[in-house]
Amino acid sequence: MIELISSSKTRIQTGLSILVFVLFLAWINSFFIMWIFFGVLLLISTQEALRLYKFKDFNPYFYLVPFWLVAFFYPEPQELSFLAILIAASILAYKNSKDTKIFLILLYPLVPYLFLLSLYEVYGLGTLLWLLVLVVCADAGAYFVGKSIGKTQFCKTSPNKTLEGLAGGLIIATFIGAFFCVHGLGVFASLFISFCVALSSVFGDLFESYLKRLAKVKDSGDILPGHGGILDRLDGYLFASIVMLVLLKAFV
Repeated sequence: MIELISSSKTRIQTGLSILVFVLFLAWINSFFIMWIFFGVLLLISTQEALRLYKFKDFNPYFYLVPFWLVAFFYPEPQELSFLAILIAASILAYKNSKDTKIFLILLYPLVPYLFLLSLYEVYGLGTLLWLLVLVVCADAGAYFVGKSIGKTQFCKTSPNKTLEGLAGGLIIATFIGAFFCVHGLGVFASLFISFCVALSSVFGDLFESYLKRLAKVKDSGDILPGHGGILDRLDGYLFASIVMLVLLKAFV
């Protein structure tokens, strides 16, 4: 285990730096600052997504920037996702294009960021910290358990992931995450939401791996030493935020 931690030194240092910065934002706890922060991440993530989708003749910022400006004033930003779908379909029809990847660039990563912003606006900072704990536990648990005892491949999309690591990460995230539940939910609801959110983060990471395999690249970017790009680090959160918001609306 000591050897494993030593070999992951850069990854751990970057992770701790990110954590300190996130805690600083949490201390400020300002919707305006969080909106700017998520907006910057969205722009960087979109740039990385363009690379993964191999887009060369389409500028999504013309659509994304107005979307994000509207999201600042709109009561529940996640509802703008339906507008993104309509715009993508309209562009596709207008250009008579067969390249349906335009749906991807307007839906991912835009839609998950709208859900992240809405999660903060509707349920507050505590919910974002809960999300952070869940995804970190699922990711770190799967990584260390998988490296220690993992033998059975989870799927071909991400051959380094193991079923043992997946199970370990989900168990750790479910029980630790339930402890950090901030909405006074019952034991069952806390465990259920924690499990579903943790599981969705796994598939967020898997989707990112799928895109990278199609693009034949190792990382979505290189802005974060030891982690790659913003999408490499936030892929789990982008899926998990959607599931968490949906489940909180059902249980709270």
